[in-house]
Amino acid sequence: MLIKIHPDAIYAILAAILFGLATPVAKLLVRDVSPQMLAGLLYAGSGFGLFILYGITRLFKRSHQEQNAIQLSDLPWLAGAIISGGMLGPALLMQGLLSTPASMASLLLNLESVLTAAFAWFIFKEHFDKRIFIGMVCIVLGSLLLSWPKQLNAAFPWGALAIAGACACWAIDNNLTRKISANDALQIACIKGLAAGFVNLVIALSLGNKFPGLPIGISAATIGFMGYGVSLVLFVISLRHIGTARTGAYFSVAPFAGVICSFVLLHEQPDALFWVATGFMMIGVWLHLTEHHAHAHHHEALLHKHIHTHDEHHQHIHDFDWDGIEPHVHPHQHTTLSHSHPHFPDIHHQHKH
Repeated sequence: MLIKIHPDAIYAILAAILFGLATPVAKLLVRDVSPQMLAGLLYAGSGFGLFILYGITRLFKRSHQEQNAIQLSDLPWLAGAIISGGMLGPALLMQGLLSTPASMASLLLNLESVLTAAFAWFIFKEHFDKRIFIGMVCIVLGSLLLSWPKQLNAAFPWGALAIAGACACWAIDNNLTRKISANDALQIACIKGLAAGFVNLVIALSLGNKFPGLPIGISAATIGFMGYGVSLVLFVISLRHIGTARTGAYFSVAPFAGVICSFVLLHEQPDALFWVATGFMMIGVWLHLTEHHAHAHHHEALLHKHIHTHDEHHQHIHDFDWDGIEPHVHPHQHTTLSHSHPHFPDIHHQHKH
């Protein structure tokens, strides 16, 4: 079967590649910087880099392209996402990298997509089907094989457990961010980066950690900007268009980018169990990428605001002079509509099955 990827899923795949490459590169730095300090530098680099990018884009955007700004009602969701994904998650990952090979850590990060989907399905009630569920089971089996002690008397794999904890934190973050994904993705990622960077740096300094030398600091900030900042912007856009669980499913390709990078940069030598685990995970990712979901469904009337083009879901009239340029942003009304087409649980498809 040929893999037919949803057009909007490319955002999740690009986000996954950037994030996956960041893990083994961060492994090179964690030897010289404390986990808390490195987490702070990564997110500070993300926040400041996106702040500059946000300012540049504002200079060239027209008024009809302005996206939704964060509202007061969005702050609880944003605060929860910052605490779980911006503060706890990266600190646990950096701690786990101290005692876990980068290649193994990269594949263990597949647990993020599994936990993201589990929270989306069972807590936030997002739809899922048998194919996606089986794919998640394969990924879980692969993760268990990676973290299983090689000998019965081996020390408990605390590093792997810390990475699994980081994945749980990011899964909570992903589901909370989904609630505000119709807003400006660049603004969301910028705020998360600045807040998480500031708090992690304060914690690191209070623990007696010192700032590293300039080369390491710049390297960490650059990794953070690309692997955490730009990656998060793309991830939020994907959340908006294909939902939380599916975005997490496509994001499963992240660890494989990290594994390849770890072999090249760190010259790690995987064992047989590693390849068995990789096989399970590749089956899971393939099941995700080849999913097709289409059926007759009904749209209720809805009034909201987000960036859009005039596709089959946006056939509204305008109460202002429109110059015909798309995409654009304005409050718009959706009328009731029943039809059938391939779709994902985006902001327009939250129906029951």
